[in-house]
Amino acid sequence: MKFGQLLSVVLIAGIVGVATNVGYEYFTTEKPHPDQKKFKEFLEENWADSMEKSPLFASLLGDKRYDDKVSSNSIEDFFTEAEYESYVLDVLSQIDPNNLSEEDQLNYRLLKSDYEISLEGRKYPGYYMRLNQRGGVQDYYLYGNRLNFTDLQSYKNWFERVKGYTQNVRNSLEINKEGLELGYTQPKLVTRGVSAQIGAMLERDLEDHPYYKIFKNVGEVASPEDALALQNEVKNYIQNVLNPVYQEFYDFLVNEYLPESRHSIGISDVPNGKEWYEYLARYHTTTSLTPDEIHEIGLVEVAKIRAEMEEIIEQVGWEGDFNSFLQYLRTDPRFYFETGEELLQAYRAMSKEIDAFMPTLFNKLPRAPYGVIPIPMESAPFTTTAYYNAPSEGRPGYYYANLYMPEVRPKYEIPVLSVHEAVPGHHHQISLAQEMENVPNFRKYLSITAFVEGWGLYSEQLGESMGIYDDPYDKFGQLTYDMWRAVRLVVDTGMHYKDWSREDAVNLFLENTAKTEQDINNEVDRYIAWPGQALAYKIGQLKIMELRDKSKEALGEDFDIKDFHDHMLSFGSIPLNILEEKVDEFIEAKSK
Repeated sequence: MKFGQLLSVVLIAGIVGVATNVGYEYFTTEKPHPDQKKFKEFLEENWADSMEKSPLFASLLGDKRYDDKVSSNSIEDFFTEAEYESYVLDVLSQIDPNNLSEEDQLNYRLLKSDYEISLEGRKYPGYYMRLNQRGGVQDYYLYGNRLNFTDLQSYKNWFERVKGYTQNVRNSLEINKEGLELGYTQPKLVTRGVSAQIGAMLERDLEDHPYYKIFKNVGEVASPEDALALQNEVKNYIQNVLNPVYQEFYDFLVNEYLPESRHSIGISDVPNGKEWYEYLARYHTTTSLTPDEIHEIGLVEVAKIRAEMEEIIEQVGWEGDFNSFLQYLRTDPRFYFETGEELLQAYRAMSKEIDAFMPTLFNKLPRAPYGVIPIPMESAPFTTTAYYNAPSEGRPGYYYANLYMPEVRPKYEIPVLSVHEAVPGHHHQISLAQEMENVPNFRKYLSITAFVEGWGLYSEQLGESMGIYDDPYDKFGQLTYDMWRAVRLVVDTGMHYKDWSREDAVNLFLENTAKTEQDINNEVDRYIAWPGQALAYKIGQLKIMELRDKSKEALGEDFDIKDFHDHMLSFGSIPLNILEEKVDEFIEAKSK
């Protein structure tokens, strides 16, 4: 699997976990076909290559061999990865999948399709478009928050990684200079966001510098003398090497790149951008849907959900129009906490309430625990309402809640957010995938966005059976989130394919959701910086709901929601077309 690419998603969306073995076994007494043996050996080779290519990911999985290494973000590395992907596909072409076990035929399909779609994307220069206000070169220090520092050497290894990230900042400077010359730039709002974050970091005192914070605790595992020596070395490096490199990058962004950054917001305005977006739509949805088709699906969903929202407004006896009701939800103090601590406790209480309902929907629950903690304040103003980081070596999964400006974080969002980010959403699904047995390791960490986020959005609907939307305002919050993902289909395709303005996108949100303007602006800016990814949620949810309804109709009284859910999640993250095949197998097996 392409773990270099996966890791960039992992550290933005938080999808990562812990491995316990490097291979898997065949439970058969028959002598395997030579192709079977060749495939098994190649899977182990590919996994080892993946760990070496993605050292931070290896560390998160408990593999300590590369604890002082980082992945390069250079253009050369981008094309080296393309060569490796071609090599993988060449090896697979020499193996006849018909000679493999049924389980390995699925493994073969998943590995092959993963490398094929990635290699297809290599013809587009994604390295020019990496600036992202939600994460990237400006906040490498956040990666350290996912690691355990158990001795002096682990801190020294992290210091070596900081040095590696310094080189990546230099690489980013050169890459963006080249992109500027060739007409590949990010929109001005993205550039402003990244440069503002770098500028804020450069203004910090050394003791409060985000790259130094991790080293404040080195005294817990080292002698006072060793701790002080390392801390002084780190401070000296930050002051004399790291900060000057960031300063040079900051100066370039503000003085050269920003003035020439695009006024337009859609990727269609860069060379071959329209074709590029068509690829991104296929990549993120694992379908052949075109941007135009996705746009129309979004419009239909917006109309359907809007009708449900109107019913809630009538139910609560609101006498004004739709927009006045939304304004009421955005501004009335009854819907907001005064402090971040109150907000955090409400998230934690809701998560405990939901935990109790899980046995009503699933037979199998993950072993890994999860906690609810705040999003770091240095990134909170620039990121979304919540996100999830799955278990890593020695750490539970974490559902991160944004406590910045609690006055714009409505109470009616808490139930729907919690079922999406924790259980039965991301924590449940991703942890079960990591805990799969007798599968090659790439399967445990394969992250198909349409499946992972489609399941998260489907989970929001499961809150209905738990009773967490019994309050009509909480139900309106759930519909707001469903509407949010439907609007995404319209605004993402609108901005990147149909020449929509940012104002067009913001207005569609304001007209149809109860989300606050702070959230809406952050969300729209996220779609601008990350074209196509937002399409996966609703497309995945619609397919899962379609397959559930199909199973209910086919099985009638024999349909069991717990069996259906367990089956859906038993394969890890898979493309939607393969998911449909697996549900058909479920129906056939249950019909006998």
